This record gives sequence, structure tokens and C-alpha cells, in this order.
Amino acid sequence: MSTITRRIIPAIAIVGTMMLVATGCVAGENANPGADAPSSESTAGPTEWSSDTLSIDFATYNPLSLVIRDQGILEEILGDDVAIEWIQSAGSNKANELLRSGSVDVGSTAGSAALLARANGSPIQVIDIYSQPEWSAIVVGPDSDITSVEDLKGTSIAATKGTDPYFFLLQALEEGGLSLSDVEVQNLQHADGRAALDGGSVAAWAGLDPIMAAAEAESGDKLIYRNVDFNTYGFLNATEDFITNHPDLAQAVVDAYEKAREWALENPEETAALLAEVAGIDPDVASTVIEERSNLDVSGIPGDDQIAVLEKIAPVLVESGDVQGGKDSVDKALSSIVNDTFAKKAVDGE
Repeated sequence: MSTITRRIIPAIAIVGTMMLVATGCVAGENANPGADAPSSESTAGPTEWSSDTLSIDFATYNPLSLVIRDQGILEEILGDDVAIEWIQSAGSNKANELLRSGSVDVGSTAGSAALLARANGSPIQVIDIYSQPEWSAIVVGPDSDITSVEDLKGTSIAATKGTDPYFFLLQALEEGGLSLSDVEVQNLQHADGRAALDGGSVAAWAGLDPIMAAAEAESGDKLIYRNVDFNTYGFLNATEDFITNHPDLAQAVVDAYEKAREWALENPEETAALLAEVAGIDPDVASTVIEERSNLDVSGIPGDDQIAVLEKIAPVLVESGDVQGGKDSVDKALSSIVNDTFAKKAVDGE
């Protein structure tokens, strides 16, 4: 955690055009974004925020976070009164670790990873949807004889547990009539999974873009199984403590994401160039990720569409044995993971 110490500033009455964060719309427990808070869009007079620091992640699998960080959108909204600490997440599992430890207030994960974390007791809720991606597939080397999921039986596969590619793998195995007992999973971070595949220490890899797209272009790796329905949405998550005590900053973050979405949709080439720079990949590869595998033109408001996808993955989570408390924990998490208050205000002005 940063050595910057958060000090809580007492809430004050806001004058001029300041608006209150809407109440009564929260889907989730312990969330109270109805406290008096300044609107991030107001320009009437000096703004006093509920904290003088904000810790937030950025990730190459979350293009909107790169836009916000590069363009200083949050700095523009918050002014000089809030110091922003940007921390990179290497994967959903790492983002969840940062959220659980309090190292970040807001972090980017796949929906499946957020559900797993909440089911296992991490007090997080999704406050915005940043994308509907096809960011995972089963990858093999250019000279591999493996052409189908069924061919994976008895092989070693690299996957990052607690992330969408891992849950993609579980669903793919089930689709191919296999289970985890039929393969050996090496729990490696995404970039290390690609390295293991290229080095020949695994036969396949549950890949994640943009690393996966780079592996195709640079190593000639092949995607032997794709299924967009097995990819869950991109979730922007915040801790319940942050939501309750700093609703003004939560609103500012979601407002920044919606500004970034609008810009990214209008400037796909520039967005791809930014991804290429941060991820260290070829611009053409980045363009593939942005234009073919990242649907940014999706509502930021979390709700029924995301829950429907998570309901499909829920039995897979339970069966994997990765959830403490089993089905009851997953059901409870499903019923309380969504907090649509901030996104509704940012998108619809509610």
C-alpha cells in the first residue's frame, strides 16, 4: 500500500449545482452511496472531497483504464485536492488481491473473477462495466498436433487461477467431455503461461489478450478453441468500504470511465496505439484486440446481462472446489455483487 495516509474529510453541504448521489438504487449489501457528496461534474466553486487520496488500477486487459490514465481524466475531475495512485494489475487475480488487501480502492477484473472473490468473502461490488470482450481462448504452439479440446486429455495446460481464462478452460473441458482430473493445470500468471507454451513446458495455454494476440502474431501460436459465450464481462469493482465512505470518489471514477468510453469509441486507432505502447506489443496486434475482441460499446450499467452470464459460470465455480461455502456462497454473491448506482447516474443522469 502507498505510504500516503488517507485522511477523511468531514462531509459538507455542497452549494451551486452540486448534486447528491442517488439513493435507493443500490443492489448489494452494506452499500450506502446516498451520503452527501459533491458531483464530479460540478464546476461551481471549490470542491471538498471525502479523501485526499485515491488508489486505482490500470490493466492492459482494460483499455479504458489506459485512456483515463494517459489523458489525466481523473485528475481533471478531481483537481489538485486528491492524489491519485495508479497500480498496474497483471490479471484479475492480482486485481482481486489488491482489492482485498486495500492496496487499491477500485480494480479491474473479469466478471467470473469478481464473483469468485465475493463468494469467498471479499467485500467488493461491480460499479461499472468496461467491456464485453472475447479475451480468452485455448492456445497451442504452431507445430502442435492438438486441434480440439478432446485432444487435451493427459496434457499439461497453463492457466491463471481465479481469472476468466481459467474459468474459460473449465467450461471448455466440460464442453469437450473432460474434467480437471483429465489434465494437469500449471498455475502461471498470463505472461508466464505464454512463455511456458513457447518454451514447450506445457502443451496448451488458456490465453488472455493482448498477450494472446501477440502470441499469435509473434510466435505463430494457434487458437484451437474459441467461444465468446464463455468470456464474462469486464467488471470495474470497488470495496464496500470505499463505496460507503467515499461515494463522491466512486462517482468520479465511474464518470471518468464513461468519458473514456466515449473517447475510445470515437478514436479506436488512438486507443489501439495506447494499448500497444503500454503492453509493448505491435500496433497491428493491438488493433486486433481493440477492434475485433474488445466490445467497448456496451452499457456501463451492471445488471441483468452480467448476472445472466455469471449464473452460467456459477455451477462451474462450485464444481471446481474453489469456492469456500459452495453453492450457498455463490448464490449470496450473485444476489449482492451489483451496485448500479454510480453507473446509472453517469450514463442516464439518474
